[in-house]
Amino acid sequence: MVPPPPLRVLADARRLAETGGVRFELELDGVARQAFAVRWRGGIHAFVNSCRHEARELDFGDARFFDETCDALVCCHHGARYEPATGRCVSGPCAGARLTPLALELRGSELWCLGRLPQSPG
Repeated sequence: MVPPPPLRVLADARRLAETGGVRFELELDGVARQAFAVRWRGGIHAFVNSCRHEARELDFGDARFFDETCDALVCCHHGARYEPATGRCVSGPCAGARLTPLALELRGSELWCLGRLPQSPG
């Protein structure tokens, strides 16, 4: 399967504030999918925007993914909580499942998505 071409997510990744998020759309396996990137503890992490419980988007379309303590990404529909760096669900109806991670690359100040990131076991 041919990977999708790189997609520019942000013209200036420095504008993505700590615990801030940005939504974007990409094509995976020939299907348009909603996705998001967040900055957490200085790193930027991206995932397909689909809760593992009911395949609904985690946010209400406002790119707000963190809980009030900013230690987890939270599905706004059923409260599933995911580790921001790994996408692993730590509590909620899909505990143990993982969000689909996406590969990111900084090119100067631009943030690019390179498609699906291979998942490591565990």
